[in-house]
Amino acid sequence: MNEIKTWEDFWEREKDSLYLQNLKVFLNAQDPLTTYPARDKIFNAFKLTPLEDVKVVIIGQDPYHQPGQAMGLAFSVPSNVPLPPSLRNIFIEMADDVGGPVRTDGDLTYLAKQGVFLINTILTVERSKPLSHNISEYKTLIVKVLEELNKRPQPIVFILWGNYARSFKKYINGPNKLVIESNHPSPLSANRGGFFGTRPFSRANNFLAKHGSNVINW
Repeated sequence: MNEIKTWEDFWEREKDSLYLQNLKVFLNAQDPLTTYPARDKIFNAFKLTPLEDVKVVIIGQDPYHQPGQAMGLAFSVPSNVPLPPSLRNIFIEMADDVGGPVRTDGDLTYLAKQGVFLINTILTVERSKPLSHNISEYKTLIVKVLEELNKRPQPIVFILWGNYARSFKKYINGPNKLVIESNHPSPLSANRGGFFGTRPFSRANNFLAKHGSNVINW
């Protein structure tokens, strides 16, 4: 079909592909009571951040695997849920980098609506079983998504935390694109160094401003 301009165009192009058909079969076979996030939130990142509005991409691995946490946005939890350790460290670095108090509300919808595409590379998980849905169909999907983002004309910053996210760097080489890499914000990784003090948020904003784009209110 013609040039992809929206996520709707993307899904229209992909809808008959074998990997997406297999993914639907896989999801339909899962128990909705123990699969996270809820079915209507699996593609939340795409719903909240239109393709044409993407300014920053933050790549996560798979959703939180306890009840009430996952909401279809990488690293995000609903407002009434205690902050997971990685998200707490993200907020500590954010406050140190761009100022303001350390956030206590883990709902990152406010970022998604500003053009921060918060995408996990595996979009679902079984309760209490991290990486339980690590299937090839999700890998195919995320590579196609990253390739589409890489083609976009607008400036986009890709923030890759940890070795897993960094493994997708090879798909990002387009013009007006910046890759920011560091260790993962999880306590095990961040406390060894290489995350705190890397200032990804101000670096992203500096790049966006330099390329004539509105910055993110982190």
